[in-house]
Amino acid sequence: MSNARVPPVLRGGLLAAVAAVLMVTLAEGLTAQAGASPFRTVDGWAKLPAGRQMGAVGDVTIDNDGEHIWAIVRCDAGADRFGSECLDSDLDPVIKFDSEGNTVESFGGGMFIWPHGIDVDPDGNVWVTDGVSAGGTPEGTRGQQVIKFNAPADGVVADDGSIFVADGHAGAGNNRVVKFAPDGSYLMEWGRTGYAPGEFRTLHAIALDQRGRVFVADRSNNRIQIFDQEGTFLSQWTQFGRPSGIFFDDNDQIYVADSESDDIENPGWEMGIRIGNAFSGWVTDFILYPAGDPRSRSGNGAEFVAVDRYGNMYGGEPRPRNVQKYVRVRP
Repeated sequence: MSNARVPPVLRGGLLAAVAAVLMVTLAEGLTAQAGASPFRTVDGWAKLPAGRQMGAVGDVTIDNDGEHIWAIVRCDAGADRFGSECLDSDLDPVIKFDSEGNTVESFGGGMFIWPHGIDVDPDGNVWVTDGVSAGGTPEGTRGQQVIKFNAPADGVVADDGSIFVADGHAGAGNNRVVKFAPDGSYLMEWGRTGYAPGEFRTLHAIALDQRGRVFVADRSNNRIQIFDQEGTFLSQWTQFGRPSGIFFDDNDQIYVADSESDDIENPGWEMGIRIGNAFSGWVTDFILYPAGDPRSRSGNGAEFVAVDRYGNMYGGEPRPRNVQKYVRVRP
């Protein structure tokens, strides 16, 4: 992505030219990942009803009022139940917080096994995906609630009511995007398991920018893939790390949560949240996750991210069991 020109090689021949290119490349890489954070954290922000412990946090999004925050907070069945925390619980996993972190509304008790993705459509309806794997789905109507998906990870609703579902949280699952009409009828799908453009390995999130383009977090391929709403491949971005969550604000900024860059899966990259221009893809800020350890492959920090009307950012952190609020301290 560099526009910098390498100085003419006056002495030193090819070795000097290669060294110059490496210096420019490394400098740009460091700039994309480092620098002073434009946010400060607000610890202990999310407050659940009295007596309830914080479960693993999934997706987060902003209500249509631009102020309230919707979050997936899985039932507190314990870490040994990861992947099915709500199977035997009546706790509400869909929770609405006010700007101070107080719970003001909740629902969904007994409806899900492993709630994962959440979106609010233009009419204020809340959409939730149950990302439980096929092997974790008992007989009955619970689990994989979007028709018969194989671990649907996320969904998003377009302005015209069309529904796009990222179907492929499991690495060996369907790995496809499915489009539905506003009434829920099937329209089309695209994608399969693989590495080429239009192929996926673990679709973890899906979002629409202001232009209506479909952004897919193709996590295990360490890239974001971009399509039009008919599934035509437009581009791919790798500069946002190993993407788990994607969010767009009203200022045409893209926020990408990276909870899984490590020494094996994405060496040279660090966990955190990257912010950039939604049109050009240029990364402008990086909020490092301070507890991230590149030697650990378990994933940590924010898997999802959302931003309210005031520019405050919220990270959904499954393993730390936290909804982390970030307050902007500089433009």
